[in-house]
This record gives sequence, structure tokens and C-alpha cells, in this order.
Amino acid sequence: MELEFDGQVWEWRGPAPYHFVSVPEDECEEIALTASAVTYGWGMIPVAVAIGETRWTTSLWPKDGGYVVPLKDAVRRAEAISLDDIVSVRLTIDV
Repeated sequence: MELEFDGQVWEWRGPAPYHFVSVPEDECEEIALTASAVTYGWGMIPVAVAIGETRWTTSLWPKDGGYVVPLKDAVRRAEAISLDDIVSVRLTIDV
């Protein structure tokens, strides 16, 4: 399954601050159809992500009935991404 969307970068200020992009509702509905086949626990879903020229693997995190894409600092530096930027995200989920 491949999905593309634009989203705003936001920060969670927990004990270890992290940046995320929320997956839009329509795409979350598509992901939910296959979630039980691909999750490895706690609702986490392994994905390949691409933003700009940067590609990496991570897991979607469940949040408030949807999913969020975590953005590592290395990715944000490589693509010059800042808080509140709008980014184009490509997700690949092996089903």
C-alpha cells in the first residue's frame, strides 16, 4: 500500500521531545483496513517513509484514533524541515 499526503510538522514535548506529521483521516481509514495484518503490537505499523530525497523506515504511532509519522532529527536536518512546516509524505506499507 502506498499513500501520499501533505501535513504540518508538530512537536510533542514529552521527556524526549519529538517531531511528527499527522496522517490525514482518509489515509488513516485506509491504513485501518490493513492494520491487523501488519501491526507488531501497541498498534504500531512498520512503514517506509520518503520526504523529499530522504527515505527511511520507522513505524506509524497510533494517536487519538489516527496515526502519526515520527520525524527523526537526522531527517529534519537533511530536508531542512522546521516546526510548523508543511511537508509532502510518501508512505509504503508492506501488506
